[in-house]
Amino acid sequence: MSDKKMLEVTGLKVNVADKEILHGIDLSVGAGETHVIMGPNGAGKSTLGNAIAGAPKFEITDGTISFNGEDITDLSPDKRAKAGIYLSFQNPVEVPGITLSNFIRTCLEQKTGERIRIWTFKKELEATMELLGMDPSYAERDLNVGFSGGEKKKAEILQLLMLKPELAILDETDSGLDIDAVRTVSKGIEHYRNEVGGSLIIITHITRILDGMTVDKTHILADGKIVAEGDRSLIDNVNDKGFDQFINK
Repeated sequence: MSDKKMLEVTGLKVNVADKEILHGIDLSVGAGETHVIMGPNGAGKSTLGNAIAGAPKFEITDGTISFNGEDITDLSPDKRAKAGIYLSFQNPVEVPGITLSNFIRTCLEQKTGERIRIWTFKKELEATMELLGMDPSYAERDLNVGFSGGEKKKAEILQLLMLKPELAILDETDSGLDIDAVRTVSKGIEHYRNEVGGSLIIITHITRILDGMTVDKTHILADGKIVAEGDRSLIDNVNDKGFDQFINK
């Protein structure tokens, strides 16, 4: 595990629609580490991911978020993205009027502040789509419009691999996927970890996507609090005994 702390979350409390969902979260993620956030439905897992990424409706009422030594607690979502934080959505939205290809290229240009050479971009995009088993025609289709659930999730991983963020937060990326799609998405995540070397926070309540994946630390979230932490063996513990062992303490 890395000594350099890329992400530091301290005493984080978050409200959604005037209701407190997170009740003082402490989380530390080192450079190049993979952390897993598990917990039952309604535990606050997605709220934590969205709060780190700066989603507007998630109001931070107390605590701080630091990224690479900078306090980003009050930073806007676009500035957090430019700083190197990526959030994949549990339910990716459809965006008519902009193609998947143009969306990714625009994001890259916003991130780097430079114009992207079309030929170089298309060549890398095609190679990355091939890695994920995506039909190349999807590049010229409107973002997520008419995509199946599996293709939407692959498009999220495609964006991850093209944008190469320092920290990727993957929110229920395996939700609703069949076994073959899970394998493909897992392959993309491993490629990100090995080739980009970024940090990962994988939010999930099932574990298929974690098969064969290196996990540095596992956190169990319940009722808006982290109730248990450990290494990868904690995942096996949850698979065997469920979440009640932590919730009913």
